[in-house]
Amino acid sequence: MRIFDPHIHMTSRTTNDYQAMYDAGVRAIVEPAFWLGQPRTSVGSFVDYFDGLIGWEPFRAAQFGIRHHCTIALNPKEANDPRCVEVLDVLPRYLAKDGVVAVGEVGYDSMTPEEDRVFAAQLQLAVEHELPVLVHTPHRDKAAGTERTLAVVRESGIAPERVVVDHLNEVTIKTVVDSGCWMGFSIYPDTKMDEDRMVHLLREYGTDRVLINSAADWGKSDPLKTAKTGAAMLAAGFTESDVDTVLWQNPVAFYGQSDRLELSEFDTELGATYEGNSILRGARKG
Repeated sequence: MRIFDPHIHMTSRTTNDYQAMYDAGVRAIVEPAFWLGQPRTSVGSFVDYFDGLIGWEPFRAAQFGIRHHCTIALNPKEANDPRCVEVLDVLPRYLAKDGVVAVGEVGYDSMTPEEDRVFAAQLQLAVEHELPVLVHTPHRDKAAGTERTLAVVRESGIAPERVVVDHLNEVTIKTVVDSGCWMGFSIYPDTKMDEDRMVHLLREYGTDRVLINSAADWGKSDPLKTAKTGAAMLAAGFTESDVDTVLWQNPVAFYGQSDRLELSEFDTELGATYEGNSILRGARKG
């Protein structure tokens, strides 16, 4: 089994997680820039963080046979902090770096005027740098936030097929289906989505333009949720080809629009084989 986790925050995870992910079939990831849980107080702290995303973290992942890519942005939560907005001035130099495959996470946290301005500015940067965009939908008032997100995307002029709207659920999926954007789903232990709910949505809406991620971070989360969702798909009657579409081909297609994915080493190593993956073997037997 081959897995590309299109949204996971490995800065917050241990090397044991990298090993477990590799054993489960993960061979590529995208790590979006995000809030670290503690407010950052200067642009310099962002610079150090971005340097880690393009330098140290790819090196750490490579020790475990996983190809690391990232997205760069000023995240929605910190868009409200006047100490952070100057980060917009340093983004262009990072958006030109190898391994940076999108602008993100951008979007809304509390849907403030400051977030409006920063969101629109970063969509423009994506257009200028010919990069796709990873959009974070707010945790509160998600339906209204998703509608507002899509309105700003339309106003920006960016092609919808270059945008993934993430953290969706049963309430918000139809709006994004109709928009032409990609749909992102974060599979979590207690919140957001779980494997069984995701299977129901895949039955209803199909596998086209769907990205499934673990979004694992500092909180209660699970970096193996991608593999567990694949197992749930198999147990529900989806084919191995369906699983490969969702867990590998779709993220490759979306982030491949950056022309910066580096996956050639996996072309011969990996096929849609499940024999080495205990999670998936159990699903087939069940």
